[in-house]
Amino acid sequence: MKPKQRQDKIVEVLRDRERITVEALAELFAASRETIRRDLNDLAGRGEIRKVHGGALLHEPGGEGPFATRLTQARAEKRAVGRAAAALFSPGDSLLVDAGTTTLAFAEALARRNGLTVITNGLGVAQAIGQGPGDNRVFVIGGAYREEVGETVGALAVAQIAAFNASHAVLTVGGLVAAGAYDFQIEEAEIARAMVAQAQHVTVIADGSKLNRTALFQVCGMAEIDRIVVDVAPDEALAAALAAAGVEVVVA
Repeated sequence: MKPKQRQDKIVEVLRDRERITVEALAELFAASRETIRRDLNDLAGRGEIRKVHGGALLHEPGGEGPFATRLTQARAEKRAVGRAAAALFSPGDSLLVDAGTTTLAFAEALARRNGLTVITNGLGVAQAIGQGPGDNRVFVIGGAYREEVGETVGALAVAQIAAFNASHAVLTVGGLVAAGAYDFQIEEAEIARAMVAQAQHVTVIADGSKLNRTALFQVCGMAEIDRIVVDVAPDEALAAALAAAGVEVVVA
């Protein structure tokens, strides 16, 4: 069976079962696990499935989609948000930064500044800061590695975050509504909550698609957020909720 034919059939299987392991697919198609992993990598790269530890699943309804796809979406808006957010920090600041497409754009802008300490669970964020022209320190949080996003998650990551006392947490989120910030993945929400707990100030950065959008897992309440950086002004209702909670709004 040619790879394209097998990959099409994998998608058909997932439509029936929603989730399946590498081992089960290898047995079903009489293929090696390495072959199935290559198939899953190809499918995930095209945005047809989502890879998870040991297998794959179809995207959750209303979810964010694969990381590689999100990197190409609203790129100009995310870069504008990243530049505006990076300008808010000064030498001597320490920042907990989570993994995401918007925080990656933020890291690329932040890398040109100096005298900052960045603690992150995102390998792309760490690389952007470490390889940038700025004179900054980077700490990488360990834990269970999620290849799709290039991030570490889980109990070990949460425990390591607790060892830091940062002046700021800078977070990307799945959605922001009057009740607060939300995410689609429980592992990512847990990392963000841990960062909020260890930071003196919380900045949420997001493109306009995240405004008035909710998700399954709450990251923090509106009162825990000090500032948001967005590319479009919030609508009247959300702006009122932000103002009531004392949240500063920076429009890139």
